[in-house]
Amino acid sequence: MKYGYTKQIELPFDKAVVKVKEELPKEGFGVLTEINVKDTLKKKINVEFDNYIILGACNPALAHEALLSEREIGLLLPCNVIVYEKDGAVFASGIMPTVAMGMVENEELHTISEVVEEKMKTVINNL
Repeated sequence: MKYGYTKQIELPFDKAVVKVKEELPKEGFGVLTEINVKDTLKKKINVEFDNYIILGACNPALAHEALLSEREIGLLLPCNVIVYEKDGAVFASGIMPTVAMGMVENEELHTISEVVEEKMKTVINNL
């Protein structure tokens, strides 16, 4: 099952991360968290890993709607966006909320997740 919307980016890794952070607000998202997986794995378990950043993105208005329609949906928030390097290529991928939230039987939430997914796809497409 495909749960991420991915695009290869023709930018160096660090510039790709900056570009993602510039595109997210254009669709109403802010970055709540940023996890540098490469640095964390090195620090915690002393292993080498490729460049890999996880951004916890949130569109406050849509998150509020989702929380009103399904109180426990916070377990699936925020929407993660990743930027990573693999074999010298750089990729960005955003969660597909319709898949992630598809396990919840709530039609109102499904409608909200469709809106969020279109916004997320726009972010990734604009990279």
